[in-house]
Amino acid sequence: MEKSNPTISRISTTDGEELSVAKGKYRILIGGEQTNGSYAVIEMRIPSNGGPAPHSHDQIQESFYVAEGEIEFSTESGKLLARKGDFINIPLEGGAHAFKNISDTTALLICTVIPAGLDNMFKEISKVASPEEARSIGEKKYGIRFYPPNFLD
Repeated sequence: MEKSNPTISRISTTDGEELSVAKGKYRILIGGEQTNGSYAVIEMRIPSNGGPAPHSHDQIQESFYVAEGEIEFSTESGKLLARKGDFINIPLEGGAHAFKNISDTTALLICTVIPAGLDNMFKEISKVASPEEARSIGEKKYGIRFYPPNFLD
């Protein structure tokens, strides 16, 4: 049996598709099309007071490394404050969650999703005009469940 020779890749600071999502700037570092759908890594620049509404996705594991700033993660079991260097894991069937940048400066998260898919959703919703359209795409095409803004308070 012949062994394949996969190519090691480097993604520079100027590579990757930059998107506007939930008032933040997301950059797809590596998407599902490069990983055969197994995972995606997204750089997320979240402005002060920015972040997504409460939501859940049972079939996607999501993790976040906080590279800059302070992010408050809200979950069904309470709130977690994540600072630079912290790592947050949302397991499969991890329940409703949201996050918000509580610092005065832009926060930087490195998000990994397994399997890939949210990267494609971010690409799609970055092209629509309204939050309602984005929500509809997330729900109907990607199986995201959204909750009222105060759901995790």
